[in-house]
Amino acid sequence: MRQLALDLAHSPPPTLENFVPGRNAELLQCLRQLSAESAGERFIYVWGLPGSGRTHLLRGLVSRERERGRRAAYIACTRETVFDPATGTADCVAADDVERLGTEAQLALFRIYNELRERRGALLASGDRPPARLDLRPDLVTRLGWGLVYEVHALSDDEKVRALRRHAQARGAPVPEEVFAYLLSHAQRDMPTLMAVLDALDRRSLEAKRPITVTLVREFLQADGIRD
Repeated sequence: MRQLALDLAHSPPPTLENFVPGRNAELLQCLRQLSAESAGERFIYVWGLPGSGRTHLLRGLVSRERERGRRAAYIACTRETVFDPATGTADCVAADDVERLGTEAQLALFRIYNELRERRGALLASGDRPPARLDLRPDLVTRLGWGLVYEVHALSDDEKVRALRRHAQARGAPVPEEVFAYLLSHAQRDMPTLMAVLDALDRRSLEAKRPITVTLVREFLQADGIRD
């Protein structure tokens, strides 16, 4: 059981490929095309509630860009953030939670935006509200609103269950419907964690020669560091 907890702690990193789009299919397709030379708008701002998947998308884009040999930087913004002067020379910058930036960092991001635009670089920024409602420098707010703006919609419970069901079927793992309901009620609700739990349950089921049941899920989630 301890090994299963370790497996979950090392769940796959966020990528654009393992992001479950739900109502965000257009946004996901836009991000996949962002690094193409023919890409139109290269500046995108996304916003949404906590748990909607904003950070997953930003990290996934940076991972994709790096795999393609491009220079990409991910910045988790805080009040203490200080941007590296070289950030504006990257091919792609992902700035997460920009509403948290302090005064000097806001000015730095404004300059980075302009540098990237001059060099045909790309910027993906995220916040917890639309650009017009951000309490930031007016010139930075204007820049963030110039490009494409998307709200990131969190998956509904039904969408999560459908995604988990497809994932289980792809693995050939028979999972009763009550197991999905139990996972949504008792596990961390983000999709990467739910997928990782399902994978670990499938392995546990095979090792123990036990079917995947609510009882097995309950035992698994009681392991240290797993239960929400």
